Amino acid sequence: MTDHPHLLSPVRIGHHTLPNRVLMGSMHLGLEERVGGFERMAAFYAERARHGVGLIVTGGVSPNRDGRPWADGAVLDSESAVAEHRLITDAVHAEGGLVLLQLLHFGRYADHDQLVAPSALQAPIARRLPRAMTPADIEQTIADYAAASALARHAGYDGVEIMASEGYLLNEFLAPATNRRDDEWGGDATRRRRFPLQVTHAVRQALGADDILSFRLSVVDLVPDGSTLDETLTLAREVQAAGVDLIVTGVGWHEARVPTIATGVPRAAFSEFTRAVKSAVTIPVAASNRINSPDIAELILARADADLVSLARPLLADPAFVSKTRDRATATINTCIACNQACIDHTLAGDVTTCLVNPRAGRETALRIMPTRRPRSVAVVGAGPAGLAAASTAAACGHRVTLFEAATEIGGQFDLARRIPGKEEFAQTLRYFRGELARLRVDVRTSTTADAATLVTAGFDDVILATGVRPRIPAIPGIDRPHVIDYARVLRGEAEAGERVVVLGAGGIGFDTTVFLTQGHASAALDRDRFFADWGVTTDPEARGGLAVPGPATSRRRVTVMQRKPTKAGAGLGLTTGWIHRAELRRRGVEFLVGVAYDEITEDGIRVTVDGTSRRIPADTVVVCAGQESVRYLKRELREFGVAAHIVGGALLAGELDAKRAIREGTEVALALDHPAPRSPASR
Repeated sequence: MTDHPHLLSPVRIGHHTLPNRVLMGSMHLGLEERVGGFERMAAFYAERARHGVGLIVTGGVSPNRDGRPWADGAVLDSESAVAEHRLITDAVHAEGGLVLLQLLHFGRYADHDQLVAPSALQAPIARRLPRAMTPADIEQTIADYAAASALARHAGYDGVEIMASEGYLLNEFLAPATNRRDDEWGGDATRRRRFPLQVTHAVRQALGADDILSFRLSVVDLVPDGSTLDETLTLAREVQAAGVDLIVTGVGWHEARVPTIATGVPRAAFSEFTRAVKSAVTIPVAASNRINSPDIAELILARADADLVSLARPLLADPAFVSKTRDRATATINTCIACNQACIDHTLAGDVTTCLVNPRAGRETALRIMPTRRPRSVAVVGAGPAGLAAASTAAACGHRVTLFEAATEIGGQFDLARRIPGKEEFAQTLRYFRGELARLRVDVRTSTTADAATLVTAGFDDVILATGVRPRIPAIPGIDRPHVIDYARVLRGEAEAGERVVVLGAGGIGFDTTVFLTQGHASAALDRDRFFADWGVTTDPEARGGLAVPGPATSRRRVTVMQRKPTKAGAGLGLTTGWIHRAELRRRGVEFLVGVAYDEITEDGIRVTVDGTSRRIPADTVVVCAGQESVRYLKRELREFGVAAHIVGGALLAGELDAKRAIREGTEVALALDHPAPRSPASR
């Protein structure tokens, strides 16, 4: 008897039976347009299929040039592209999996000169104004979807998925907010549905009878004047009648002002909307968004919210998610923490998609964990993200690893991050690494400060310094007053802040610390009802876009955040998460001051100069979040013994804390231990 009987049970999709209820959801990898990208995508998808994912959906490819995301974006409109796509389908089929090509027309979200939309309305997150499609454009686009589907079939795909969610073209036709037409393609709900339905009919006819047709449906738009749930359920019934085999639910448009996939969103927060769709149709329906553990997936299926779960980023974090679940090894799953830093943020920046907690994602052909031919004894000093990655990777390759950590617990800056309301998921990464260290028999020595003499005497073949960072204390008159404390002491609970607080620094640490200081109730990330109330989400079937009036915000303290730079506060925050943090703190009444000159910290506050004007800000506590300094005293000491250590993570470069870089560097330096000098890209 399995621990997850619903998740691991077979399910029928069209003419195919999948071995389990896990669908790999679509995400752009940033490899679709790169030389050699299809070989890398083939390896990426094949690894997920090898570990038991029965059905994979690729990143979106446009059916025509108008719909491509940017000037050189991926398009499937000619036979010349078929051979490259064959690399993917052959690789997935060789591992026993099925794969669908997602057809995605970007509509008004596109970033090129030919973007089109139902109406000439610019998206708030886009740089360009789209051209309104003519009836001829619409008819041609329908034909292009059919032609692309036939090409996908020729390329070996087991079907296609029509992307009609997240605010892309088909979704734009459905919503009054973006479809202002008054012809056969708009004006009322029936006519707004006509274009997506015509696309669906055309694609079904272009596919073979055995091919799977999936439809990604926006179950809640989360934008003003979006579709109602009642309208969405009508569409679900109609696409089923048009020959769709599977509905995959999508949540929220990219321009929505409600978080949907960030770490502060409760797990499975939107599955109630999926349940409504499931009750309206008889074909299988997949739930998506913030489903990152087998237990939450099992719960969704057991309570009949959905027939399948669509996992995208969780399979970036751990390609063996399914096989580990099947083998009752769920404790060893590397959990997606929904940070977005290496996946969605990379996509928006034009970089290759990967994963903060698993830097091998998207780099399967380059970062390969292989048994070493010459086991070495390796000392890793520091058990923050970089040290944990280095120690576990080196041990996985067969090296003998000793991990030294001065604190009583592993984690470093992640041990601080997990304490921030909304970042509770970060504890899952530490749970994963604890398990890996034990499984790989790493000698972990906490509460141990390693010194150069001890390391040299022990005769380690390699020393990796991952000693991290410490808070930087700026030279401000009064900085040594007793009511001035650094962020680390605040987050660890070693010092209590007063009622009025000034935070020095408006970077990531400053924002996180301010969330911690102002939190007046249990984290909304752990309470769906509170999250919906805070952000204004309703399940009322007649509410347009699923929006309601957000509830009143509360703040535990009165906080002023300031920075020396004249730029926007939090300018360096994540592309897809920065707006969330800014909105949350504004609702809590936090005041932001930029372009500040710190004159003096006084007994009862701080004197600053802003725009040439002197101001006194009263404060019971001043919290310093003014950056970090690298801790690398051992580098000099080891050099005196003639030992050149590898330096990774914050010890190599402090700056704004970057766990993505730290984990990648720790992984890379461990994989490079077999090679002669220079021993790693991060060696110094």
